[in-house]
Amino acid sequence: MTNKLGGDFHISGTPFTVKRMGYGAMQLAGPGVFGPPRDMDEAVAVLHSVIESGVNHIDTSDFYGPHVTNQIIQKALHPYKKDLLIVSKIGAKRGADASWPKALGKDEIISAVHDNLRNLKLEAIDIVNLRLGGMMEPTDEPFLEPLNVLIDLKKQGLIRHIGLSTVSEKQVDEASKLTEIVCVQNMYNIANRADDTMIDALAKKNIAYVPYFPLGGFNPLQEDELSKVAATLDATPMQVALAWLLKRSPNILLIPGTSSRKHLHENLAAAELELSDEIFEKLNAIGLKTVSSK
Repeated sequence: MTNKLGGDFHISGTPFTVKRMGYGAMQLAGPGVFGPPRDMDEAVAVLHSVIESGVNHIDTSDFYGPHVTNQIIQKALHPYKKDLLIVSKIGAKRGADASWPKALGKDEIISAVHDNLRNLKLEAIDIVNLRLGGMMEPTDEPFLEPLNVLIDLKKQGLIRHIGLSTVSEKQVDEASKLTEIVCVQNMYNIANRADDTMIDALAKKNIAYVPYFPLGGFNPLQEDELSKVAATLDATPMQVALAWLLKRSPNILLIPGTSSRKHLHENLAAAELELSDEIFEKLNAIGLKTVSSK
């Protein structure tokens, strides 16, 4: 499964097609996405397996750890394969207490991009997502100042493309008037469907949508219904949730994360899981029930 990311997406001037099943590096850091991993050798081995499995899209951030995941990526994979897309995000930092304060000031944006470049050992980052909003939902906050800083860094050649994270459709439209937006990364899954309309609108514009927390926010009843469907397919609930997302819209790219090779291969196998229209609609109803009950 492949998808062209953005209307004019390229790496070093070359048109690029990204495979729809990618890898999210957040869980390579320690507990709570803070500090070093419990098993550094396994973290490196996971990244080697990612590349060996044909994945060409890794999502990361220098505030994971902080700095930890990017340093592990560099250790494991540098020099990088020419067709590897590395996507990072900025807009937050980590406090000494493992908190996640926002970091959207001009100097903070510039520093974050340079931290990513240094720890990944890159001359330019393929995509930088500007992270806004709350922990899970957009807040429609002002964002033009940090976006303009990113646009300037793009002109300098330090980043190639710009994306947005935890944003509303209105914010995407506002940002698109100033620069090309190649992807949007928000919380979305079978049970959390606030972005249904946005996904369809982005698909028409050939903008990728990258959902995070594919199982986040499910209630026990929803989990039970998902598990029942998974049992009929001889698959795990996570695999079924990922397969539903792939079938939901062709512009959806996935970045499931894990710190174990076994779990990695289970996640990647979801790309081979074909859902019938009947099963897709049955899963779809889990989310529709949630919406109608609000």
